[in-house]
Amino acid sequence: MRQIVLDTETTGIDPNAGHRIIEIGCVEVVERQLTGRNYHVYINPDREVEAEAITIHGITNEFLRDKPKFSEVVEEFFEFIDGAELVIHNAAFDVGFMDAEFARLKPVRKTADHCGIVDTLAIARAKHPGQKNNLDALCKRYGVDNSNRELHGALLDAEILADVYLLMTGGQTALSLDAGAGENGGVRGLRRVPENRPRLAVVRATGEEAKAHDEFMAMMEKQVGHTLWGQLDAPE
Repeated sequence: MRQIVLDTETTGIDPNAGHRIIEIGCVEVVERQLTGRNYHVYINPDREVEAEAITIHGITNEFLRDKPKFSEVVEEFFEFIDGAELVIHNAAFDVGFMDAEFARLKPVRKTADHCGIVDTLAIARAKHPGQKNNLDALCKRYGVDNSNRELHGALLDAEILADVYLLMTGGQTALSLDAGAGENGGVRGLRRVPENRPRLAVVRATGEEAKAHDEFMAMMEKQVGHTLWGQLDAPE
């Protein structure tokens, strides 16, 4: 299955009031594995970004002036998500904005006609009723490192949500094993291992170490009888 973990940033909170998308971030997941393929773009919304929105994501009107308009990026964006299952936190918000953007162009598209939609907020509320289930709270609950998240950003939030989603739905992402125990015994400091990481070295016991091991196991067998390790080491 191909999934796209998606997030947007916008000029305000209501697409019906003419607010627009200004940033899209997408992370590709295939068969529950991060592929390393992302899609990210800033968009000139042809209108002012509200001051309150700027305090949330830090994207200013000046920054967006030379960015492409949605009509200029719609085909490459649609090609990236077409046929995939979209994984979105509070999906109604982002899908509402996407549908409003698609409706301004020809051909008119509706997200749900081309993509499946999974709402991670709904999943979180079902798994953790009565608790905070925003992305920061989920990061803390599942031990996902969001220390770089000072402001909202579509690509960064999509990357973080990908980790949260895989953990929340029973998957696994790479852990830093020396990160220590987190709250409630969880693992703190979860980070994805880069794809270009060097291969792990295989360290084998020396002859002297193997002999010492055999002598120790012989002593254990003599003292307590058959050991599980001895049974595993026994020839077929």
